[in-house]
Amino acid sequence: MTGLTARIRNADNWPVPEAVLTVTDSTGRQIGRAVADGTGTAATGALPPGLHTAVLTAPGYQPLARTAQVSATGTGSLGDITLVAVPESVALPLSGPWTIDPVHSTVIATARHLGISSIKARFAEIGGRIDIAEPFERSRGYAEIKASSIDTGIGMRDDHLRSADFLDSERYPLISYTGNGLRRTGSDTWVMSGELNLHGQRRPVDLDVTYGGFGPDPWGGVRAAFHAETVLRRDDFAIDYNAMVRAGVAAVGTTVKLDLDIQVVQGEQLPQM
Repeated sequence: MTGLTARIRNADNWPVPEAVLTVTDSTGRQIGRAVADGTGTAATGALPPGLHTAVLTAPGYQPLARTAQVSATGTGSLGDITLVAVPESVALPLSGPWTIDPVHSTVIATARHLGISSIKARFAEIGGRIDIAEPFERSRGYAEIKASSIDTGIGMRDDHLRSADFLDSERYPLISYTGNGLRRTGSDTWVMSGELNLHGQRRPVDLDVTYGGFGPDPWGGVRAAFHAETVLRRDDFAIDYNAMVRAGVAAVGTTVKLDLDIQVVQGEQLPQM
């Protein structure tokens, strides 16, 4: 049976999915909890009748408390609830196209080696764009990386990583990511949901994004900065190299951490430097 319900919106009347509704009794004991769905609707299970305290929270929004009346049937409604966003720490970039600057952007992949250390590889060739929307959460992005541009500083190792054991860069020359919107998690942090195309496999991948701000550059343009990171499992992308050494210890770890530091320039083209 449904208990206490609430329809949670932001100041622009958009739903706030994943907002949390928590209900406590007069002693402060939690008696109900629910997470809002994609429409911003949260519904607990049946609750004891009486007056209770309902607290609504969501990343990037100020917490809100309400008194909730629950009927003898264990149900009640808070109706429409508007959450107020936490003031932004930095101004957001202007809407429109922004182009990735490959000279001032880096992509680093980190994998465990022999279970005791890490190996870092840099991808030197990256391109793409971000289309900033209003509201910002509707922004989309596209990035592509040339697989053969991987560089660990050791030629023999780089050749192995380009081979069919790993990236198979001759067969799959491009690694691409398409981002389909953002979900705010803090004053300057978001999660971008999207799809990664790697080694001939397409998988949904979320990026944890931190926004660094925007401003003019020395070449007459305006640029913005973002840091993004995620962790991938190699076997999700059919990269199943499993050389074992030292009594069963894997030569290369099963997960790879990606760190992206991206600068984008406002407009469809990069300025001349």
